[in-house]
Amino acid sequence: MSDVTLEDIASLCKRRGFIYQGSEIYGGLSGTWDYGPLGIQLKRNITNLWWKTFVEDREDTYGIDAAILMNPKVWEASGHVSGFNDPLVEDLKTKKRYRADHLLEEAGVEGVTKMTPDQMDAAIKEHDVKSPDGNAVSDVRQFNMMFKSSIGANSDSDDESSVVYLRPETAAGMFMNYKNVVDSFSPDMPFALAQIGKAFRNEISPRDFIFRVRELEQMEIELFVNPETWKENFDKWLQLQMDFFLALGLPAEKLHQIEVPAEDRAHYSKHSIDTEFDFPFGQKELAGCAYRADHDLTAHGNASSKKLVYTPKEGGKPYVPHVVEPTFGVDRVLLAVISNAYTVDEVNGEQRIFLKLPANLAPVKVAVSPLLKNKPELVAKAREVYAMLKKELGNVMWDDNGNIGKRYRRQDEIGTPYCVVIDFETLEGKEGPVDTVTVRNRDTTEQTRVPVSDLLSLFNA
Repeated sequence: MSDVTLEDIASLCKRRGFIYQGSEIYGGLSGTWDYGPLGIQLKRNITNLWWKTFVEDREDTYGIDAAILMNPKVWEASGHVSGFNDPLVEDLKTKKRYRADHLLEEAGVEGVTKMTPDQMDAAIKEHDVKSPDGNAVSDVRQFNMMFKSSIGANSDSDDESSVVYLRPETAAGMFMNYKNVVDSFSPDMPFALAQIGKAFRNEISPRDFIFRVRELEQMEIELFVNPETWKENFDKWLQLQMDFFLALGLPAEKLHQIEVPAEDRAHYSKHSIDTEFDFPFGQKELAGCAYRADHDLTAHGNASSKKLVYTPKEGGKPYVPHVVEPTFGVDRVLLAVISNAYTVDEVNGEQRIFLKLPANLAPVKVAVSPLLKNKPELVAKAREVYAMLKKELGNVMWDDNGNIGKRYRRQDEIGTPYCVVIDFETLEGKEGPVDTVTVRNRDTTEQTRVPVSDLLSLFNA
């Protein structure tokens, strides 16, 4: 596994229909990726598990789906218009743009995360840092990562009233609906809002496959708490976050909780702990848990002249709740799951690549095949078994392409836990009971005879 590269994983994802380059037939668009049939199902399995874990199975969490486009005053009040920036430099020859901190890190300069833009500028000059093409770069300047657009009948003019932004995070939509949920449901404190949705960041240099992209998907929770209890709630939800990663099959030894120093925290955060994962390209951020204090509700309350407070049911003075935010990047979580599942072993003297996905996450739960596709009696019986499993399990694949060995390898590579093969023994029962099938286990490659009537209980175990 130590030899597995990101290129290996990206190749499998393209070849087997998990993830494709966005707009590929036109040469692609940097930082955008399309999820294929298997990729979207894997993503859905992950987000469904997240939703069940943090919304459906809890009494204190309310799901919402806020609009991507919001009044631009939202982003002014939140601080994103003035503070959502990355340090940018430009290749003076090619005019290509790069993250200054990335170039410094790749040049081996230490302490980059603690540098101001002016300090990065000085470090670039001191260490004679060049662009990837070997050219000199411009001075460092701050670059706002929000996508800016226009809306309405004046969108083709310079009218500032038409300005709108694609949201850079899903959190703001939950703050916008805090008062609505309190008024509609009168929740006890603490309570949480949860959302899964798209966010957009105009990354200067997207890279590492789906790890750093311009269009991403987030699973976010905003937990509203009494200011006096923020720490105990933070610790509780940080553990819930870790428990979810373990439920995805990610090993504890590959997960690292790192406290974020003050100079590296987002402008709204008073305390943050990132969970990092051992990806093939290094230990990188997978998710975060931030204590946002009362930054958001206070800022939006002041800017909108609305009272975004909570009145205790047992009486007492109203207060502005503080916020604990566990946030998960869907694309990064999916990449971690695939990276962890990517396995290379040897079967009968030949190398085998397979995805050792947990059965509940696998995009295909069972593949059904007739031993020979040119035998109508086998095909008919296989179709019968396939229809039965498809109706009950949903994600079942019909596979009669190539010989049985090639089918097994193909199903192994997409992570299918079980293959069911209908053979002559199924119909004739010469060496055992009739109406049994061969069930082959992905991980062990062992094959056993199982009655058709027992298949559902086996796969639902």
